[in-house]
Amino acid sequence: MGEIIDGRRIAAEFRTKIAQEVHEMQKKAGCTPGLAVVLVGEDPASQVYVRSKEKACLEVGFHSLVHRLPADTSQDQLLKLIDELNHDARIHGILVQLPVPPQIDSTAVITAIDPRKDVDGFHPINIGNLWAGTPGLVPCTPRGILELIRSTGVEIAGKQGVVVGRSNIVGKPMAALLLAANATVTIAHSKTVDLPDLARSADILVVAVGRREMVRGSWVKPGAVVIDVGMNRYQGKLYGDVAFSEVQAVAGAITPVPGGVGPMTIAMLLQNTLDVAKTNLGVTEIDA
Repeated sequence: MGEIIDGRRIAAEFRTKIAQEVHEMQKKAGCTPGLAVVLVGEDPASQVYVRSKEKACLEVGFHSLVHRLPADTSQDQLLKLIDELNHDARIHGILVQLPVPPQIDSTAVITAIDPRKDVDGFHPINIGNLWAGTPGLVPCTPRGILELIRSTGVEIAGKQGVVVGRSNIVGKPMAALLLAANATVTIAHSKTVDLPDLARSADILVVAVGRREMVRGSWVKPGAVVIDVGMNRYQGKLYGDVAFSEVQAVAGAITPVPGGVGPMTIAMLLQNTLDVAKTNLGVTEIDA
């Protein structure tokens, strides 16, 4: 029976450390990390995410700014706001909650954000830095997943990693992070031939496809670390991309849904924002 990787507990440990560093930063440098979140429209899931981010910022002592814009906001209006935030010295991180309404080009929005404030890690410059192995801001969910894998004590170097899903938000950056940690990595997707057989080769299996309970117990190598990124609602209940009870019986460690990856995404958003603030101060560590 695989160990359950408790994302809530691990995220809470990160938030506690971040809050301590914020307190010391305020005391020693008079600086408070600032995060601006922009929400366009009234997508229910996006509203829930934004409220969670507001609450997390308050908890760790950040300066939090939320811009809620109507659904008919034009692209030019949004880009003007982003430009203002780019030049606001109180703001260290900018996040535009996706998806945006159809009249707005999400690529134009992402590239308009100053890459030094792109705490989502989606700007092409930050993606390029990630693949090149040079410093930059890393997408929050993959960064959180890496911390969850490390929490199991498994040595990543030399292991076979399989990432199921090739999105720009999770799949591709996750593969880059595992590669940087010296794993041997395969990215699988809907066109992959004999996906179950490939999944069984993985010592570390990350699943981010958005299909309820697609990965079964027979797909998993005994003792593997399995990270389930899926969030699928069905008949009022939340399911992952992994058939949890089947896979837990085989895996060495597994994340639950909910309570696995989700809390780490917000914790890494806070960590990215704090990292920007520390970089601006010319420090890497704040003695707590």
